[in-house]
Amino acid sequence: MEDVAARAGVSRALVSLVMRGSPKVSEQRRSAVLAAAEELGYSPHLMARSLASATSTVLAAMVSDLNNAFFAEVVDGFDAAVTEQGFDLIINTGGRSPTRERRAVDNLLSFRPAGVALLGPVVPASTIAKAAEQSPLVLVSRASRLSTVDTINDDGEVGSGLAVDHLVELGHTHIAHLDGGGGSQASLRRKGYVAAMLRHGLDPLVVSSEYTDTAGARAVRGLIEAGGPLPTAIVAANDYNAVGAISALEDAGLRVPQDISVIGYDNTSLAALRHISLTTVDQPRHEMGRLAAQALIDRVRGRTDAVHQLLHPSLVVRATTAHRGGI
Repeated sequence: MEDVAARAGVSRALVSLVMRGSPKVSEQRRSAVLAAAEELGYSPHLMARSLASATSTVLAAMVSDLNNAFFAEVVDGFDAAVTEQGFDLIINTGGRSPTRERRAVDNLLSFRPAGVALLGPVVPASTIAKAAEQSPLVLVSRASRLSTVDTINDDGEVGSGLAVDHLVELGHTHIAHLDGGGGSQASLRRKGYVAAMLRHGLDPLVVSSEYTDTAGARAVRGLIEAGGPLPTAIVAANDYNAVGAISALEDAGLRVPQDISVIGYDNTSLAALRHISLTTVDQPRHEMGRLAAQALIDRVRGRTDAVHQLLHPSLVVRATTAHRGGI
């Protein structure tokens, strides 16, 4: 930055203003600084800038699963809000592994960001508490009672209830739930399914699974191989789990929805593809990302009270559900 200032014939402070995009710099001086920077091959070092100014314009996000479009859509909203507010964004992933996620969080904190968002984390609560001591922290798709942590969630219990209610309205009484295992929000979706089944006087059937297409297919194959009566409808853990379940059903010669109806969760872009056309529970993914970014920015600007946003899901009916016994 000193070299750029000398080449442009301005102060180091003015170079700093230009690199931050400040409107307080005249167009003539801005052009001179940018031309000098290009000649010298200079680009700002975000971490060095933070250390030098004792402030940071960097927000960080740890994404639990890069294979799930839900997180990509949350990040899209997060990035839009971050950019609008003049912050920069760095992202990494934990691969749905508590060990990898702990390492990923530590790596993000080493950049001394202004705040950190954890999207669908599976790390222990102790890791979250420790991170919150070092930086403002917001969780998406994960609850927390810590006063130092903000949360953005949809109401997973209500969402699963909407799925069961829809299937009961279609005449289904033997409805299985492929659960999300230890995944974020899986226990709430499972709880909502069980509560809705009991409310309708039906017996719950929870099948162990995970938030992946592979796990969804494996769970369905297990039901088929067990040899008993198959459910007439399935409430899957998420959209990817549902797609895996549909694939396994079709491999076994069963038709969706004529033989078995299937509902996903999240309403990702995958669900809306015409050849999939998955009935699913919608989470406002873009809005969740924007709210997470704003929560961090408000913390940076002095808010101390915890904010817990609980958004209401809705059901999107497409082509994978039908009346019991066929369309």
